[in-house]
Amino acid sequence: MMSPRLRELREHVYKIIFEADTPAGKAFDLALIFFILLSVVLVMLDSIPGIHDVIGVWLLGGEWLITVLFTIEYLLRLCVARRPGRYAGSFYGVVDLLSILPTYLSIFFPGMHFLTTVRILRILRIFRILKLVQFLGEGNNLWQALKRSRHKIIVFLTTVLTVVIVVGSLMYTIEGAESGFTSIPQSIYWAIVTMTTVGYGDIAPVTPLGQIVASLLMITGYGIIAVPTGIVTTEMMRPTPPPVGGTCPCCGKKVD
Repeated sequence: MMSPRLRELREHVYKIIFEADTPAGKAFDLALIFFILLSVVLVMLDSIPGIHDVIGVWLLGGEWLITVLFTIEYLLRLCVARRPGRYAGSFYGVVDLLSILPTYLSIFFPGMHFLTTVRILRILRIFRILKLVQFLGEGNNLWQALKRSRHKIIVFLTTVLTVVIVVGSLMYTIEGAESGFTSIPQSIYWAIVTMTTVGYGDIAPVTPLGQIVASLLMITGYGIIAVPTGIVTTEMMRPTPPPVGGTCPCCGKKVD
């Protein structure tokens, strides 16, 4: 049985950690965002050879210090959360856990600490801190449009996949290893790069027939890029279906 004083302390810590309406809660979240950004900057700097050779030890020490602070914070969230299991399985709970695991895993797998840049996802709390929750509604509209158009997008991606496999196999047959098309997977890679108009230039056809096929694929790529944009835009422009018993926004009739 938890004593009243301990219960009061737990509730106070809960308000600071999970709520941003109080001055203490807002200060805590802003400090948290500062350390998140600082941690990401430290990891980025540590990946630069010149900086790593000079102050790599200090950067690693700073990263470990921040990781320990985040670990304490995560354990506090589990302790004071009204439903610890629900928090641990939530989006923020999973991100909080993933933000500290890479540093500990780097003990056994060197280089894993660079994955701590996933902490930048924790910056999403800024929507709650700065009262920008209304913008999440716009993100939800986009997500709903993607869900409604998922079947069309799957058909589109399947078509694209089919095209690059066919064209990749065709180019492997036409050009061969002499032109850099050493295998069908390598040729499919070229087809994807060409269709998306990226064009790295590391592989290029040299025969007239191969260049004709490549030109047709490039032209096709320009047309294909616009397809998913049109699909999602159409769904976003479509009014959201009203719930049963509600009123249709188009005609004003009641939905049975």
